[in-house]
Amino acid sequence: MADEIKALRISNEAMHDPAELRRRMADEGYLFFKRLQNPDKMRELRREMMTTIQRVGWLVAGTDPLDGIADISRQCTEGDREYSAGYSEVYKLQAFHRSAHWPEVTDMVEKIVGRPIMPHPQKIARIWFPKYTEHTTPTHQDFVHFQGNFETYTCWAPVGDCPIELGGLAVIPGSHKVNRVLEHHFALGAGGLIVDTEAEPEIDPVWHSTDYAMGDTLIFPALTIHKALPNYTEDKLRLSLDNRYQAVGDAIAEHMLEPHGPSALRWEEVYTNWSGDDLQYYWRQFDNPVVPRDMSYAEKGFAEALELARAGNEQALYRLRRTIKSDPDSPGAQKARAVLAEMGVA
Repeated sequence: MADEIKALRISNEAMHDPAELRRRMADEGYLFFKRLQNPDKMRELRREMMTTIQRVGWLVAGTDPLDGIADISRQCTEGDREYSAGYSEVYKLQAFHRSAHWPEVTDMVEKIVGRPIMPHPQKIARIWFPKYTEHTTPTHQDFVHFQGNFETYTCWAPVGDCPIELGGLAVIPGSHKVNRVLEHHFALGAGGLIVDTEAEPEIDPVWHSTDYAMGDTLIFPALTIHKALPNYTEDKLRLSLDNRYQAVGDAIAEHMLEPHGPSALRWEEVYTNWSGDDLQYYWRQFDNPVVPRDMSYAEKGFAEALELARAGNEQALYRLRRTIKSDPDSPGAQKARAVLAEMGVA
């Protein structure tokens, strides 16, 4: 795997040169910094998040939470009801939400954007089990999921060291220059949508990644093509932050003002045990036009899953069964049941 991937360009020497940062972002579609975030702060966040993850049963009991030793028997991912039950506990952590507001992150994004910025209220943690590679986040552009505007920036950081085999993020440099949303199709993994780079003549699918260390940070705009690498470790859980930022005054999609979907929480539930209120509903002080969520991307992917399932595609059948299990009364579940009934399978 590592031989097929080129190294990310490190931009630490340009950290105090906003013009150069913007030039590199415009040219390559990403910026990568070694230890942009304080490793000691990140380690404390890891301890708190992993302790919660162990409490919900996803780490082996009796092990040090910092080691992240996964209980393989509890494998689950976004879209599974079991995942929502555990993820919601992590999502309530005040320290997790506050980490997206650390000044080393917000100051850097503001240099890149060149305008005052706002962290999206919808913070995201990614929790990935080993030996579950078919659910790895597929190749995609973030805009199909988060929308709003093309100048929304993703800030990805591992909460702990993340070598290639643990499954960090990889990007295709310059892929944002297509300046449009590419065709996405059904896939398993977070978001459930994939871009076929081989079918896109404008894209040279040369992937760049690295052995990430605690505090390393990758920042890129909404059109940059990226994916997660598979977690090939024997027993390590991969934990990362996956947050978004935009300029104040730019459009934001309505669903980005709500807690991340897999948590199945409302804000009042998230805030229940917080010690302060400075970050509660903070986005209401900013004047960002709110636009409706465009469901066409997700609807197209699910329609493809229905057709693929009819043809016997195992991943599509898995998706239909998951939809029925996780949200049995939804219109999608009704369609999934109808297709399975047509095929005479459960």
